[in-house]
Amino acid sequence: MTDRTAAVTRTTAETEIEVTLDIDGDGDATIDTGIGFFDHMLESFATHGLFDLTVTCDGDLEIDDHHTVEDVAITIGEALEEALGDKRGIERFADRCVPLDEAVAGVVLDISGRPYFAFDGAFSQSDVGELTSHMAQHFLRSLAMNAGLTLHAEVDGQNAHHEIEALFKCLARALDDATRIDDRRADVASTKGTL
Repeated sequence: MTDRTAAVTRTTAETEIEVTLDIDGDGDATIDTGIGFFDHMLESFATHGLFDLTVTCDGDLEIDDHHTVEDVAITIGEALEEALGDKRGIERFADRCVPLDEAVAGVVLDISGRPYFAFDGAFSQSDVGELTSHMAQHFLRSLAMNAGLTLHAEVDGQNAHHEIEALFKCLARALDDATRIDDRRADVASTKGTL
């Protein structure tokens, strides 16, 4: 199997981002976005997906967290798509449910090359640390659109910290499942012959 890695940079008037991703990693993460709780979520994503992930972002946090979260999601999405290459042999589909105390999150995804995002649920508090809660949903949408994922996510709970963390862990576990190589499959998991 070839290395499934990528290094992507993104520079705009609002953010400067560098991301490296190894899909077949050990869960090692080095994250610095300037938003503590967001860093914690990305570390959790790497740990539970067994992705090696580095993210550095210098964003316009003096305005708010929107550009930083959105642009990091775009860059990770681009890195995921690049690292997957032609997607030969991947499982493609996955679904997971992950609880965190009273909260539970669900993710169903397809590495289809056809971006789509649906979300059901609401966050119980408006902010967790310096992260605006609804930006967790926006992160998922931006990731899906730039990685070529069909992604359905839902969350229920009473504590936004738990709700968001369950979502990130759930996404990580589902992506780990969907990106795994099935040794029985010599081509892509599609009757079209391409994803």
